[in-house]
Parts: sequence; C-alpha cells; structure tokens
Amino acid sequence: MKDETRVAVVGCGPAGLMAATVLSQAGLSVDLFEAKGSAGCKFLIAGRGGLNLTHSEQAEAFAARYGNNAEIFKKLLAVFSPGDLRAWLRGIGVETFVGTSGRVFPKDASAHDILKIWIETLGKHGVVFHYHHRWQGFSKTGAPLFLPEDGTLREFPARAVLLALGGASWPQTGSDGSWAALLAARDVHLEPFRPANCGIEVAWSEHFRTRFSGKPLKNLLLRCNDRQATGDVVVTAHGLEGGPVYALSGVIRDLLGKGSPVPLLLDLKRDLPLERLKDKIAHRRGKESLANFLRKTIHLAGPAYSLLREICSPEDLQEPTVLAGCIKNLTIPVVNTRPLAEAISSAGGVAFAEVNADLMLRKLPGVFVAGEMLDWEAPTGGYLLQGAFTTGHLAAQGILKWLGRPAKP
Repeated sequence: MKDETRVAVVGCGPAGLMAATVLSQAGLSVDLFEAKGSAGCKFLIAGRGGLNLTHSEQAEAFAARYGNNAEIFKKLLAVFSPGDLRAWLRGIGVETFVGTSGRVFPKDASAHDILKIWIETLGKHGVVFHYHHRWQGFSKTGAPLFLPEDGTLREFPARAVLLALGGASWPQTGSDGSWAALLAARDVHLEPFRPANCGIEVAWSEHFRTRFSGKPLKNLLLRCNDRQATGDVVVTAHGLEGGPVYALSGVIRDLLGKGSPVPLLLDLKRDLPLERLKDKIAHRRGKESLANFLRKTIHLAGPAYSLLREICSPEDLQEPTVLAGCIKNLTIPVVNTRPLAEAISSAGGVAFAEVNADLMLRKLPGVFVAGEMLDWEAPTGGYLLQGAFTTGHLAAQGILKWLGRPAKP
C-alpha cells in the first residue's frame, strides 16, 4: 500500500532517480519533475564512450578523489558505496565488471538500456513522471512551484522536496545552474560555478593549430605543482583535451583564478629517464635533421616533435642537454581553461555548510539537495556518477528520517 505522503523529486538525473528509487521502495508516493522532455539526458551522454559507473578502488583512496571534501565523502560512501551500487544494479538485472584500469562498467547493457529498465522499475513502484516542468522556487506556504509547457504556474502539495537539478556544465542537458538564483534568494550560500574536468586553452600558432588539431599525443606524463596524471592527450584548435588534462584542470583553474603562474609540464617520453635520454641524443650526426634523428633514436615524431618546435626556441633544440630537458619537462603556456558550458562537470553550488548530515538545507527545513547541486568535484573514472548516486541515496534516507518513515535496507 502506498503512503499518501507525497514527495517531490526535482531532476531526473542519476541523483534524482536514485532518490526516487529509495523513497518509492519505502512506500511513499513520489512525483518526479523534469524540465526537459525526457529523463537522464546527461547520463546518456556519459554513456557514449562506454558507461563508467563507478570504480573498484578501496574506500580510503576512493574518498580521497573528492579533494577538499574527502572526509565528507568518506562518510557518505559508507552509507552507499560502489559495492552497494553494483549490488543495486544487479538487483534490476544489470551485471557489471571491473576493467583493467579498475573502472566499473555494465557487462551487457548500454546507458540507454539501464535508463529504460530504471524508469520502468520506478513506474512499477508508482512513481509519476512530470516532464517539461521547470522548478520555479517555493510558494508562500513552502510548496514547490513548477512551470509546465502550458505556462500556468503550478503549486505541488509535497511534504518534502528533493532538489537534484545538476550543476552548470552541459546546459543543453538541463543542468544550466538557473536554480542558483532561486536558492540564493532564500539566503542559501552558494559557491560560484567553475569548470571541472575540462580542456585547457593554449595560444597555438596558426600552423600548428591547422596541421595538428585533432591529433593525439600518446603516453604522456603531465605535472602541475604536486599533481600528475598520465595517458593520451589530444591537440585541439583551442589547446589540449583528454584524461590527463581533465585530471589537472581543477589545479590549473584555481591557479589561473589567483593570477598565479601555471607550471604545467609535459613529459613526452615518460618511460625514458632523463639521463638515458641525454645519452641517446648526445651523438647526433651533423648532417642529419633533428626530426629524423629524434624519430630514429627515441621514436619521437609527428605532433610530439612539432609540439617541441612550437614551444622551444631553435637554439634550445640544437643543444642536447637543453633539448633533453625540454622533452622531459616541456612547459605548456596555458592561457585559460575551456568554458563552463563545455566542461564535463562543474565545481561550485550549494556549500556543504548549508546542509545537515542528511543533506537537508538548514534554512529550508524539508528541502534536501543531492548530486552536482552540491559544491564538490571529482575526476572522471566513475567518481562523478558514484557521487551523484550516493548523495541521491543519502538525501532520500534523510527524507524518510524527516518524515518519520522506516527505510527499507
């Protein structure tokens, strides 16, 4: 039997859908509101390159991926862990496996498959979906307000509200951050939105941009201050993209914000120690071109060699010791990060100080927040989705506690 207590969940991304799952399984009447015409738009985009659901890392290391919020996420992940997520997925018929990098993927299901099963499961539990309903804040009585397609403002009688409206990246998916003004008007403190997991801008020459845009730079090591990341990078018309760049983009962003120099160093031959590299390039024949010499001696060619020429002076390239230093520590002249709208995720949003341990807003009792609306960031690799799933689960548990309802295990 359904409880007549009605809960409004606003946002049909992973956090909102997970919250609706917990609440409906506990027997509450749940209504899901979504500004777009379908659910899980950003979730589907995340699945385009292979849906990385979470990671198999140990709890301590996993929590550390959330940076300044590591201690907070250590507690959150204890409530709903990567193992719990995999068990839940198994419960709806989706098996997962751990890849060679430790990342967790669905075995025989796409993002579209999972979303379809999920929505059908919620429907069987009585969850009602309201698409094309944009949240407009609260009425004088505290009820959530929605603007449907017909333009008539609607007040919904909910005993509790869970907001899971996303951050401010990929606004075309619905996570445009427009909700921030509504909460700020209620005196909720928000940190400014900032791009996370984004590319960087470099002022390439027209020749380099035209010839090498879209070309990969393989097996690199990138360093910025005390952070480093390895992998492949892609040259773009604007600068550089790719996993290692995304992993360091938060550090780069913060340095740029302070007006500090950005010491982004790129190691083009990370498997070759500096001293061995010096030995290899110390005996160049006089008539042999540098391009041919480096290609034959250390297998450096294509975009990597041209990147050396793009950044280093002709004099540096002719001096073997300096050349070796450039190959191992090539300073990339970063101009900026790519815009927030292009970022994979965003930092900023509702400060954790504004919510209690159950993710309820201190200034708006009965209103809970989950997902990227909260001010946290994490690298790609499963940590972003796990953060959304976990905070959605915890906020739903908080609603059950607030309403005095027992939660199903």
